[in-house]
Amino acid sequence: MLSASTLITLAGDELAQLEQEGCDVTVMRETFRVTQGGDKASVQAALTDFFEMARRLRPRPDFPYHEPSDLESIRRARPDAERWTCDVDETWLRDRLTGAWLGRCIGCMVGKPVEGKSRSEIESILRAADAWPLEGYFPIVEDVPEGVTYRPASDPCLAPNIDHSVRDDDTDYTVLGMHLVEQHGPELAPEDVVGEWLVRLPYHRTYTAERAAMRNLVNEVAPPESAVWMNPYREWIGAQIRADGFAYCAAGLPELAAELCWRDACISHTRNGIYGEMFFGALIAAALGADDLGACIQRALAEIPENCRLAEAVRRCVDWCAADASWERTWERIMADYGHYHRVHTINNALLCIMALLHGERDLRRAVTIAVMGGLDTDCNGATVGSVMGALLGADGVPIELSRPLNDTLETALSGMSRMAISDLVERTLAVRLSVAGA
Repeated sequence: MLSASTLITLAGDELAQLEQEGCDVTVMRETFRVTQGGDKASVQAALTDFFEMARRLRPRPDFPYHEPSDLESIRRARPDAERWTCDVDETWLRDRLTGAWLGRCIGCMVGKPVEGKSRSEIESILRAADAWPLEGYFPIVEDVPEGVTYRPASDPCLAPNIDHSVRDDDTDYTVLGMHLVEQHGPELAPEDVVGEWLVRLPYHRTYTAERAAMRNLVNEVAPPESAVWMNPYREWIGAQIRADGFAYCAAGLPELAAELCWRDACISHTRNGIYGEMFFGALIAAALGADDLGACIQRALAEIPENCRLAEAVRRCVDWCAADASWERTWERIMADYGHYHRVHTINNALLCIMALLHGERDLRRAVTIAVMGGLDTDCNGATVGSVMGALLGADGVPIELSRPLNDTLETALSGMSRMAISDLVERTLAVRLSVAGA
C-alpha cells in the first residue's frame, strides 16, 4: 500500500489531469478535500475510492476535443492527409542514422545541466559565464548567481569534463526501443514492451508515468489499465522521449513508426501522452528519409487525431514560427497559452521542440541550444530536437566539436547494456531497418 502522503500527492495531480481531459471534477474535488487531516487508514481508504472514481470519469459532453487512446480509434480520428513514405538505401540510411543517434546524445548532454530550470534561470547562469546565448555544452560557472543552483565544476556534463554520453532516461529508452524492435520485429506487442521493461529497467531510474506503470505492472495490472490506475502523469512527457528508437527502426516509414510508438506508449500513457510519442516517432522517421522539415511536421500530424489538443497546439506553433522574427517571441506565445501545463507535460514541451526546429535554420547546434534555452524539460527537448535535426541533416550536419567529446560512447542504466559504442548502435539500427524492409 502506498503511503498516505504519496496518495495525497497522486490525488492532487489526478485532479489537474482530469480537468485537462475535460472532466467535471466537482465531486472529485470534494472527495479529495474531506481526506485532508484524517488518520492514515481513513485517508488511504478514501483515496483508494477516489482513484476508482477517477478511473470511471469521462470528459464532459461539451469538451471540444476528440482524444481516443486505442490505435484503431486514433487512426479513424486522423486527418484526411497524404501518408507518404520514403525509399532509403543503405548508404543514405547509415549517414542519417549516425546524425540522429549523435544528435540525440548531444542534445541530451547539452540540456542535462539545467534540467528543470526556467528560461530566466538558464539565462542568468549563462550570462554569469559570459556564454549567452548558448552555443554548445554548458560551461563551468565559478560565480553562480544568487538564488540559482548549478552543477559543480566536476560535473561530467559540463564542457571541459565530457568524455562520453552519460546515462540518462532520454537515451536509455532510445536504446531500449531499438532493442525491442531488434528482438520482436515490426509485430512488437505491448506485452513485449512490458516484459523488457521488467527485465531491463531499474525501477528507481523510472519517473512519473513510467514509475506508476511499473508499479502497476509488478502488481499484475496489465495494459491499457497500467496507464490509468493511480497514474496522473499519463499525459506527461515520458512517452514522447521514448519515440526515437522505434523511429530509427522504421526510417522512412512514418505510419509504422507511429504504430510502434503506440505499442510502447499505451502501457504508461493515454490521449496526448500517446500522441506525443506517435507524433515525434513519425516526424523522425520522415526526417530520416526526406529533406523538407515542414513537410515532415505535416506528415507527423497525419498520424495523430486531427481534433486533439496536441495537434491543435502544433498547428498554432507552426503558424507562430512563420510569423515571428525570433524564437523568443514564439516562446512568449507558447507560455502565454500553454504555460499552465506542468513543466514536464507533453504539449508545452512538444511546442518548444517545434519552436526550436523551425527557428533553428537547419542548424543542429542552433536548434538544440534554442530548445535548451527555452527551459522546461531541457534534456528531453534538447535530445528530441537533436535527433530530428540529425536525422534530417545526416552525419555532416553534426558539428565535430559537439560529437568528438562523446568518444563514440553511450552509457545506460539498462540491464546488460551498460556501456555501448554509438557507432555500433547505428549499425544495429541499420540492420533492423533493412530487415523490416525485407519483411
